[in-house]
Amino acid sequence: MLQEVSARLRKDLLRGLGKHSHHKAPVKMLPTFVRATPDGTEKGDFLALDLGGTNFRVLHVRVEEEAQKVLKMDSQICAIPQEMMLGTGEQLFDHIATCLGDFLESQNLKGKTLPLGFTFSFPCEQLEIDKSILIRWTKGFNCSGVEGKDVVQLLKEAIHRRGDYDIGSVAMVNDTVGTMMSCGYRDQSCEIGMIIGTGTNACYMEEMKNVKRIEGADGRMCINTEWGGFGDDGSLDDILTEFDVEVDKTSINPGVHMYVSQLFRIITPPPFM
Repeated sequence: MLQEVSARLRKDLLRGLGKHSHHKAPVKMLPTFVRATPDGTEKGDFLALDLGGTNFRVLHVRVEEEAQKVLKMDSQICAIPQEMMLGTGEQLFDHIATCLGDFLESQNLKGKTLPLGFTFSFPCEQLEIDKSILIRWTKGFNCSGVEGKDVVQLLKEAIHRRGDYDIGSVAMVNDTVGTMMSCGYRDQSCEIGMIIGTGTNACYMEEMKNVKRIEGADGRMCINTEWGGFGDDGSLDDILTEFDVEVDKTSINPGVHMYVSQLFRIITPPPFM
């Protein structure tokens, strides 16, 4: 059975890479516009936002080329109330901007304009490194007015509404991409990132010649698979159990991320089902 599921997943991965088939592919294989992994020459101070669940993190990171390592990393965790996860997009991004402002104040960074890495761990169509359109909410979120919008722009607008601080250039990445990139100093051969948490996803470095939906065949690009969507088109319906159906029925996003339910069944012992 696992070999059969593996074969179906491989088929959907290839569909997602195709120029004419990716629109209907449940596994989206989204281009990230990240063309290389870290090589150890990066340096400077950076901010980071990590949003992908019921909490999000704000970070200040300092890296140094000579030491080839992260010299400083301060962070703060902010909770997202349940009502905000189901409220308006403006409320959500205003909350993020407030928490970022409080963090900058605590770190004496409010007068500085630092570049920011924005990890937004939901399925997005990335058009540029700083432009990413939310395809759909997952993981219990269902904020209105965000699907189909550029989440980087929504963040910038929320910061602008505050008016008491600013940020520099923004690099938008998925959490799997951030995970892969974070290994750059320790193991520069790392070219896969995987998340198993509130949801599951993976990314990897792909040859551009295989990414048919993007012009150009030279070099490589990191692909955000969004493999949590595997099965959303019904391709796993023949192996669903009553438990899978019940978990899906009672979720905030029914019919979405059926593969996560399958993983839950695989790793959970029968007495706890």
